[in-house]
Amino acid sequence: MASFLLHVPNTLRNPRVSASSFSNGSVPSNNNQASVSGKGGPIIIELPLNQIRRPLMRTRSNDPQKVQELMDSIAQIGLQVPIDVLEVDGAYYGFSGCHRFEAHQRLGLPTIRCKICRGTKETLR
Repeated sequence: MASFLLHVPNTLRNPRVSASSFSNGSVPSNNNQASVSGKGGPIIIELPLNQIRRPLMRTRSNDPQKVQELMDSIAQIGLQVPIDVLEVDGAYYGFSGCHRFEAHQRLGLPTIRCKICRGTKETLR
């Protein structure tokens, strides 16, 4: 029989933080700033929905059935795949995950798990 050793991050050991209170069942980082520790790669954090700008929402409409299915899934098991967000000069822009974003809005969840990539104004254009 195999034995496994589970290492639990310190953030999950804090009894004052409840993982179930977040949209995806995970504990967010200590702050909402996309600070990358020297590596320059994407990070995963919880962001408030109202901090994410959605420039394509005016040009796209979401499939209501897909949104409802995601709402049911998120309510049962949490968000499984974070949305991609571009951080430019401290502002967050979401271009993907439109159905997941709307499902969170309609469920009344205050935050959503995001994969943050840093970019420039050139990238944003």
